[in-house]
Amino acid sequence: MLAIDNGMLKNITGESFITRYSSSEWAQRGFCNKCGTSLFYYLVPAEQYHFPVGLLDSELQFKFSHQIFIDEKPDYYFFGNETQNMTGAEVFAHFENEGNS
Repeated sequence: MLAIDNGMLKNITGESFITRYSSSEWAQRGFCNKCGTSLFYYLVPAEQYHFPVGLLDSELQFKFSHQIFIDEKPDYYFFGNETQNMTGAEVFAHFENEGNS
């Protein structure tokens, strides 16, 4: 279970049901070790979790502020509000620079 307060992840419970796979030096992917569902993408240097929106309670109100890999999105996919957009190259450059600081 996820505990979120003001848009910030506060706690993950049931960690024994989560398997973390280090997909690179700077990222982990979390999966349910019972059914295989993808639960999150964790950026190690930034200590940031990224979750599929379908995993969250539908009653929560969100305003999307960022889109990443915008250069790879399908033409029909868009958010209803303006966001900060980053291409894949910009994302990798951002986290490469963050890891060097």
